[in-house]
Amino acid sequence: MEHRTLGKSGLRVSAMGLGLMSMSGTYGKSDDEQSIRVIHAALDRGVDFLDSSDLYGWGQNEQLLGRALKGRRKGVILATKFGNVQSADGKGNLVDGRPAYVAQACDASLKRLDMDVIDLYYQHRVDPKVPIEETVGAMARLVERGKARAIGLSEAAPETIRRAHAVYPLAAVQSEYSLLYRDPGEDTIAVCRAIGVSFVAYSPLGRGLLSATIKRAADIPEDDRRRQHPRFQDANLEHNVTLVARIAEMAGKKGCTPSQLALAWVLAQGEDIVPIPGTKRLEYLEENLGALAVTLTSDDLARLDEAMPRGAAKGTRYPEAQMKGVQL
Repeated sequence: MEHRTLGKSGLRVSAMGLGLMSMSGTYGKSDDEQSIRVIHAALDRGVDFLDSSDLYGWGQNEQLLGRALKGRRKGVILATKFGNVQSADGKGNLVDGRPAYVAQACDASLKRLDMDVIDLYYQHRVDPKVPIEETVGAMARLVERGKARAIGLSEAAPETIRRAHAVYPLAAVQSEYSLLYRDPGEDTIAVCRAIGVSFVAYSPLGRGLLSATIKRAADIPEDDRRRQHPRFQDANLEHNVTLVARIAEMAGKKGCTPSQLALAWVLAQGEDIVPIPGTKRLEYLEENLGALAVTLTSDDLARLDEAMPRGAAKGTRYPEAQMKGVQL
């Protein structure tokens, strides 16, 4: 397994990580025992970069990861996130970046994980009410106290990234990035590259669109949150499926699956980029890892850019309410 270094943190991670969000019911029903088998299979195949959050299942995901890593913690680079909190009625997501909450959230995550240290601790969403310098200062104190080894941000705007990095070196910034959704990821990558911060690409398969298995809304389970996302609705979905058909055709000629071609494209964007495709199924884990064997020539990359140019997809990455929490 190829490894890549996260910024200047010294953390070395597998070139492809594993996102765990789908193991907490986001995309339909999940099964804890099956999810643990997937995590173990990933570890067995050299994937040592696992990505969780206290938001996923409101703590359930971290508890699941803690169970999965019993006796297998050594050599694993564990990432989790904080910052999202439930509203008083339990129906909405709020954001909290206050320094006192940073310490509280970290202790809660460590307890759920049943661990002493988090390798990479992200602020999941930037709190517009709290200067980023204050939040990152509190995160830096976690490193000083040995509760985290490195820190990062998720879905932060370029200027926020610069300000945060000036307070304490960031190891990585995480945002959605794929062949289908290159905005605003490529702007984020540019600023990260300029200051020596790695970029972690979540949803590198466009939440499944780039697998070419979703042709119509009926292909998405009724209890799957993607039904609420504009990219999967009506004319947007029809347009995006047409785009993906071009990628599927190219994958066939390349002798790989559309998912593998899309992941290979992300991997080819630079050594400072690490995709973390998520799955709760062994067969998809195996398929995703097959992308590591796909080599793309400069001609291949040029054809992919032509088939799926930046900004070609239709529909926002999240529903309108959730987009308010994403810095652009």
